Amino acid sequence: MTRSSYYYAVRGESALNLKLMRLIDEQYTCRPFYGVERMTEVLRRQGYIVNPKRVRRLTRRMGLEAIYPKRRLSRPGSEFQRFPYLLRGLRIDRPDQVWATDITYIRLLRGYVYLVAILDWFSRYVIAWEVSLTLEADFCVAALRRALERRKPEIFNSDQGSQFTSVGFTDVLQSVGVCISMDGRGRVFDNIMVERLWRSVKYEEVYLKDYATPRDARSNLGEYFVFYNDERPHQSLCYATPAEVYSGEGVVLRS
Repeated sequence: MTRSSYYYAVRGESALNLKLMRLIDEQYTCRPFYGVERMTEVLRRQGYIVNPKRVRRLTRRMGLEAIYPKRRLSRPGSEFQRFPYLLRGLRIDRPDQVWATDITYIRLLRGYVYLVAILDWFSRYVIAWEVSLTLEADFCVAALRRALERRKPEIFNSDQGSQFTSVGFTDVLQSVGVCISMDGRGRVFDNIMVERLWRSVKYEEVYLKDYATPRDARSNLGEYFVFYNDERPHQSLCYATPAEVYSGEGVVLRS
C-alpha cells in the first residue's frame, strides 16, 4: 500500500465542482469521445452554468482525455522514453502473453481517488490494483511490483501517461525482461480491454454505491475484484470466469 493511501484530506474542489466531476465521469464512461465543448453543452443542458475553461480544468484534474484523432501539437518531455505499440495484428491466445494497465477516476462523497489496475489481456484477470489520492507514479509502480511477484508477461501494454513512461515504471519492466508496448496518443482502442474493465467497475460497483472515504473505496473495490475474477462469467470467455481462464481451467475458443 502506498503512503498516500493511509491518509485522507478533503480535496480543495467546491461541492459544485465535485458534482460536475461526478457528471463528467458518468458521461465520459458512456461517451469517451466527447471533448470539452460537447461535455460543456451536456452539462448546460442539465441546468449547470459552466464554461469550457472550467470543464477543461476539471477533466484534466480527473486525468480524462477525449478519444478522437488529434494533431500532434505537443510531445512528451524528453525525460520520458516512448516505446512502440506491439499489439497491432498480434494474435493473443494465452495467459501472460500480454498484460495491460490504465488509471481511472473513482468518485467519493466528498472527493475522489484514482485507481490503477493491471490485467491479463487474454483472460481479463485483474492481477493487481491500487488506489491513490494523487496521480504520482508511486502507486502504479507498487501495483506493478505486486503483479510481478505472481507471474511475468511477455509484453506489457499501457498508454503514454507520465506514470507509465516514468523511469521508475519502465525500469521495473526492463529489469525482468518484459517487452514494453505503448498505445498511440489518443487511441483508446489500442488498450480496449482495460477500457471495458473500467465500464464494468463503474456500472456494476462504483455508480451503485457512494464511497465515503478512500478506505471505503479500497474495501469495496477489493470485494468487487474478487467477484470479477472468481465469480463473474464473461460472455467473451464463453461464460468462464477470468480466474478459470487465467489458471487454465476454463476453455476459451476464439477465431
